[in-house]
Amino acid sequence: MIYREKLRCPLSYWVIAAAFGLSFVTAVGFYVGPWVAVASGVVTALGIAAVLWQIGRVEIVVDDRGITVERSLLEWSYVGSAAAHDAAATRDRLGRDADVRAFVVDRPYLAESVEIAVDDAADPHPYWLVGTRQPQQLLAALSSGRPRSEQEASDE
Repeated sequence: MIYREKLRCPLSYWVIAAAFGLSFVTAVGFYVGPWVAVASGVVTALGIAAVLWQIGRVEIVVDDRGITVERSLLEWSYVGSAAAHDAAATRDRLGRDADVRAFVVDRPYLAESVEIAVDDAADPHPYWLVGTRQPQQLLAALSSGRPRSEQEASDE
């Protein structure tokens, strides 16, 4: 493995979710009683934790097979050029400059991204746009991780 990044939800998301859950439980408790408030509090806490865990479990891996984002794999033979985007360029690529066919993995707490061109005429996605906290490291892993035969073929 050349590169691995786990995109977890920031602490602020957990604090905001806990405040929301507490206000919900307080409102329910005043309205229907303490036992229902405790039960709804448990259900609310489990629901919030499940949602935050789900949106925060993205993993980016660059290894000898290619780049894997969540459960999707782009093999080295199809990895084209890559470029790191700052916050402004990422906003543009997610908005007015976006291609609706692109494969996008982004989260609202990620400001920067890496765009990877897909060199496969049969693939419906022209590029992958991957949100990351470390765009330069991911870009370096993509350039250094390509197998030697793939690098020589792309240089020609």
